[in-house]
Formats: sequence, structure tokens, C-alpha cells
Amino acid sequence: MTEDYTVRYSRRRTIAVEITREAKVLVRAPVGTPRAVIEETVRKNAKWIEKHRARRLEYLMAHPEPTAEEQKALIAAAKAYIPPRVAHFSALMGLKPERVTITGARTRFGSCSGKNRLCFSWRLMQYPPEAIDYVIVHELAHIRHKNHSRAFYGLIERYMPDYKARRTLLKR
Repeated sequence: MTEDYTVRYSRRRTIAVEITREAKVLVRAPVGTPRAVIEETVRKNAKWIEKHRARRLEYLMAHPEPTAEEQKALIAAAKAYIPPRVAHFSALMGLKPERVTITGARTRFGSCSGKNRLCFSWRLMQYPPEAIDYVIVHELAHIRHKNHSRAFYGLIERYMPDYKARRTLLKR
């Protein structure tokens, strides 16, 4: 497999090998790097590449991308479930978001902007309600603390003492 890779040249100083979301091998290299140097890097990292590519393929098999119909249903479910839960925890915590938006973000379940606008990915609906509620409380806590400090997690724990167990559900 190590012969099958893509090279992307840029103004960087080092060569990096990564496994993309689609489980492809991508080599990032400085402009002008000789092909032989890139091939040697790939050869030296062959074990790492195969291990991490296999791990990513396994993940992709276990978590296939939802069909258009499933996606539509997940979006509808997110719009029905998340805003009322935000309102519930918002009232409980005394924190008011400016706006709540449902997005298709792939790499994060939720976010809080500097203007206290909350975004939640519809992909979150593939997890148990306990995990979804944790993300909601987590993002609401960012209205008060724009970081992940002890005070931030203390605020989460005040309203959700079992937040660590709930957070673990997101890693499955």
C-alpha cells in the first residue's frame, strides 16, 4: 500500500505523512523535495502508515456516512431535540446563547463563538441523549468561560456531576 500515496507540496520546512479522513495516505513536503526523499520517507514509515490506515478503515467501516435520507432524518431530529435541551440547560445554568444553529460539522460536535452563538452538528444525533446533553452543557459553559480551565469544568460539573462518563460516550 505504501506505493499508493498523494504528495502535496507547499512552503513548509519538513515532510509529514498523514492518513486522511478517507483513509488515504497524504505526504506533505516542501516545494522542491526530490521524489527519492519522499519515497524513502514513505518506506521508513510503512509500518506506521499501515497501522494507522487500517485503524482509519476500521473506523470507516464501523461508522459509515449516513445516506441522504438518513442525514435528512438526523437533521430533523437535531432541530427537534437540541434547541429545547439548550433552552432547558440555559435556564438551569443562567446562561443565554445568542443563537443556536444546527450544522453538518464533521470534526466537532459543537462550538461556541465569541458572540455566544452555539452550533451543534446533526451528527451528534447518532449518540445517546446523555452524550448530547453533555455537549450542550459544555458549549453553554463556554458562554461564561471561553477556555477549558478548571473553572470551566467546575461549571459543567455543577450541573452535570457525571459529565466524564457522558463524555466517554462520545469516544465510542
